[in-house]
This record gives sequence, structure tokens and C-alpha cells, in this order.
Amino acid sequence: MLSAKLVSKSHTEHQTAIRISDHATVGGHDLLIIGGPCAVESLEQMEQVASHLADAPVQVLRGGVYKPRTSPYAFQGMGDAGLNILSAVSQRYGVPVVTEVMSISQIEGIVEHADMLQIGSRNMQNFDLLKAVGSAGKPVILKRGLAATIEEFVMAAEYILSHGNPDVVLCERGIRSFDNYTRNVLDLGAVVALKQITHLPVIVDPSHAAGKRELVAALAKAAVAAGADGLMIECHPQPEESVSDARQALSLQDMVDLVHGLRPIAAAVGRRVPTSKSHRQLSVA
Repeated sequence: MLSAKLVSKSHTEHQTAIRISDHATVGGHDLLIIGGPCAVESLEQMEQVASHLADAPVQVLRGGVYKPRTSPYAFQGMGDAGLNILSAVSQRYGVPVVTEVMSISQIEGIVEHADMLQIGSRNMQNFDLLKAVGSAGKPVILKRGLAATIEEFVMAAEYILSHGNPDVVLCERGIRSFDNYTRNVLDLGAVVALKQITHLPVIVDPSHAAGKRELVAALAKAAVAAGADGLMIECHPQPEESVSDARQALSLQDMVDLVHGLRPIAAAVGRRVPTSKSHRQLSVA
């Protein structure tokens, strides 16, 4: 694997767990569930998402404020206004948030509002950006490129670690192929391989892989069975009205049902879906 000195496992039990907040970690016994819309559209939208998903539980909220779009005429995100919304929702509901950074100039503003940064698939080999988030002081989700090999993916993570940031989460989100029935091909073999090659947590984004909401739940369950440390799933209060990636977004109730449906699969492979804050409080009482 070229010279992946920092990312490679030193022994079979070498596994890094990354703390995102007091109640959210990834890489340990508990699965990390990240959910939310492709794009932040309004404060009301994000409050609906946060309140509905709290008891699922979804431990981290996602929402794009800077959107890389194929067409220059498509919605590009709310920018700074979206960051303020994420910050407000995070504080009100006590849930960490993750959002995508597309350029070095955006890092400073995002770090002030988000708990976790995301490098999207289009930027997986934007090496200057990888170096910059290496010194950002926040955990980073690194998504696999559209046609990246496993080795290229691992070496992209090495860039971030080599510039001072050990808290990198690898995200398999599907790769392009000749078949257009699904948006991409979810490579669960890569999940297994990455868990053997690296000590970093590995999560799966079945939404971008499937491109169709009716396929997401089954792929999510398969990912957990294959050893993924968590999932990133798109959901929306009104999926059909989403300004971005509407076809693949789940409804909020479908998202809640999916998380609960993961529990027996997680248990079968020695993992656990964490309980919600309200359930923890009742248990203590």
C-alpha cells in the first residue's frame, strides 16, 4: 500500500476510535449513525430533522451548505447562512453536525460552526485541501472518489494524517460502473478490505450508492453486516421536495424505522446501535 505509514494497521487489533462529542464516537463497539438532508434549506427544516431523529437515535446531523453540483445552474447551497442554521440546531438539540468543505477558504468558517468536516468524493485527491484539513483541528470524513482505487483512497487519508490530524473516518459511497440502474456500485468488498488494511473507522453512505430510496435500507443493513463502523444516510421532512438528491432521500419516519431495524444485525456482528438520550435518562431514573 505504497507508504501509508500512519493509516496502516500495526497489528490485527489496532483500531482507532474517534470522539466527535460526548455522546458520539466512531470506531468502537457502538455504530455511528449520521443522518440529515443533502442540503440545508431552512432553520425550520433542520429543526424538524433534529427533533424527529433524536429518538432514533441519530448521533450526528448532516447537512450541506456548500454544494458541489454537476450543473452550475443547480442549487449551490446556502453558504454562511446555512452554517448559522447548523450551529443553532446543534446548540438547541445538543447534537453534533457535519458538513462538507470544498475549498481551503471555507475551512475557517466551517470549523467555527461544525463538529466534523467532510471531504466529498470529488475532492478526495484535492491534495492541498487534504493538507489544510490536516491542521483544522476537527475530525474529518473522507469520502472515496468516484473511481478511486482502494490504494488511492488510503493514500488520500495518509495526506490528512501526515499533516497532523489523526481523526479521519473513511466513507465508502459507491463507485462508477457501466450499470446505471443504481447511481453507483456500493463496494462492500472495499469496506472489508479497509478494515483489514487500516486502523481508521470505516462508514458507508448507501444513499449515494443506491440513488433510489427503496434500496437504501437493505444496503445499510448489508454494510453493518460487512463490518462498517457506521452509516451516513440522507433523509428529509419531505423527500420529494428536497432541493438536492430528492430521489435517494428517506422520509424522517423511514429513517427512524431503519435505525431500529439495524439493531438485530448489529447485535449479530457484535456491535450495538446506541440508545437515545431520552432512553438513557429513563434508564438512569
